[in-house]
Amino acid sequence: MLKTWGRAFMLLIALTIITGIAYPLVVTGLAQLIFPHQANGSLAYQNGKPVGSEMIGQNFSDPRYFHGRPSAAGKDGYDATSSGGSNMGPTSKDLLDQAAKNAAQVRTENGLSLNTPVPSDLITASASGLDPDITPAAAQIQVARVAKAKNMNEQKVQALVNQYTEGRQFGFLGEPRVNVLKLNLALDQQ
Repeated sequence: MLKTWGRAFMLLIALTIITGIAYPLVVTGLAQLIFPHQANGSLAYQNGKPVGSEMIGQNFSDPRYFHGRPSAAGKDGYDATSSGGSNMGPTSKDLLDQAAKNAAQVRTENGLSLNTPVPSDLITASASGLDPDITPAAAQIQVARVAKAKNMNEQKVQALVNQYTEGRQFGFLGEPRVNVLKLNLALDQQ
């Protein structure tokens, strides 16, 4: 019996070293070597200082910037430690009321008529509440507001939106998207 316990203990130590120390070190080392930007959080910098991650949405409310998706993550939204959606279903009155309120706010902020359709990504939160991207259509309806607030030519702002629109991954996965943080940092550089 003591021999069996000794072997079990040695196996525990060996597996702990392999899976708890060696494997994480190898994976971390390879990630740092092959994908250093992503392994370090895909951080975006402005004037040499980190201003956010390209992979986590932020709350932009200033009219001089493009606004991202609403967030249901945490009390005030965009809380990476509370990632998650609202869990409200399509028949939820609260969800419908919130969507109508968000649509009205988007229309007001962007000077749109009451019957102008608003892309769903500007009125509903993503499943994680942290989506950093919006659709090109969602960026398009904000171009005039941002150009006016930044005192820029609309064509120049539209060119930035076009420049920062990413296509489908590998040509067929997902949908075209615009990273709001990257786009807003590019606006600041103009």
